[in-house]
Amino acid sequence: MTRVAVTGLGVVSSIGTGIAEYTAGLRAGRSGARPIGAFDTEGFAHAVGCEVTGFEPERWVTAQPLDDLGRAARFSVAAAKMAVADAGLDLTGRGHGRGMVCVGTTDGGGDAGERIAEHVVRGEDVPAELPRRVPAASIPVAVARELGLSDVDISTVATACAAGNYALGNGFDAVASGDVDFALCGGADAMCRMTFTGFYRLGAVDPERCRPFDVSRQGILTGEGAGVLLLEPLEKAVARGARIYAEVLGYGLNCDATHPVAPDRDSVAACMRLALDDAGVTPDQVDLISAHGTGTKANDATECGAIHDVYGATPPRTVSVKSMLGHTMGAASALSAIACAVAIRDGFIPPTINHTETDPACGIDCVPNTAVEADLRVVQNNALAFGGNNSVVLFGRHR
Repeated sequence: MTRVAVTGLGVVSSIGTGIAEYTAGLRAGRSGARPIGAFDTEGFAHAVGCEVTGFEPERWVTAQPLDDLGRAARFSVAAAKMAVADAGLDLTGRGHGRGMVCVGTTDGGGDAGERIAEHVVRGEDVPAELPRRVPAASIPVAVARELGLSDVDISTVATACAAGNYALGNGFDAVASGDVDFALCGGADAMCRMTFTGFYRLGAVDPERCRPFDVSRQGILTGEGAGVLLLEPLEKAVARGARIYAEVLGYGLNCDATHPVAPDRDSVAACMRLALDDAGVTPDQVDLISAHGTGTKANDATECGAIHDVYGATPPRTVSVKSMLGHTMGAASALSAIACAVAIRDGFIPPTINHTETDPACGIDCVPNTAVEADLRVVQNNALAFGGNNSVVLFGRHR
């Protein structure tokens, strides 16, 4: 099997667009929380989320009609173009070989569908700028069209909040096996009323901020964005003098289907062991865990319990970037994976912000509120989704 390198990163997020801004946001412990403006929030007792601001889609979508794309697809196109540029690859022509575009998502183009429906219900004409084609499958297609890629395998992964890690696993397998010469993989989602309302009705939305692992945590903040990683064979990356953020060492997937929304501790622990075994890594070699860390009572306690089951009484530092980004659904584990890659490259651990007191039921060092410098060799990225869809990816420092 070929070793796989991460050589390009692209980000659209509520704490910064582009890898430089995103990294600065992670280091600073920047919060993306603000009042939701993506849809009418009348009737909700509270409506704070992590929206992307200042995004200019016309800057990124230049090779196809902008009006054909929903917000999530626009985010994906931008993040993919950033990742290619960051990697210093020229994907024009046929010299780049065969590729893959795999994007994970929860809602796909659901936000655009909601806005169209609002106009129809009110008996209004649908504005011309709203896209008419919004299936989730359009997201990776939009990326391929924008980049002019024809010899590519295109797929969408819809395993809810674990979808970004699933997409990374697909890309890793394709590159490692030699089926493709590069893979653009990650996740994307846009703010929509359906997702917000679902979590709100579950009583799982915090009124003000996301507080993972805190004794006073009350739930998630919904968010949006996209993260795309460019993977390529390590040997080729070294030969062309590419900057290598990290190696993808391996991953684990499982689905317990125990409960529609509640995570299963034994299954989460089993998924982490699968990833460690696939990567050939022992627990003592892991320096940092980027947790799913949603900020709900059940998720945080269950995930931390599973971490203790695998790592013992003193697990690696365990952080949640959702404290800054909110829960970006299908984009969540991709944005977290990018945080892992830059943390390895730059030698720091992003903080878990909004933290006052760690819940004894969690019992981890969550690096509260302030980033710390660290020499990171191996970093684990967790993603736990509804329906028991769990995914864990391990990254390592290239030597």
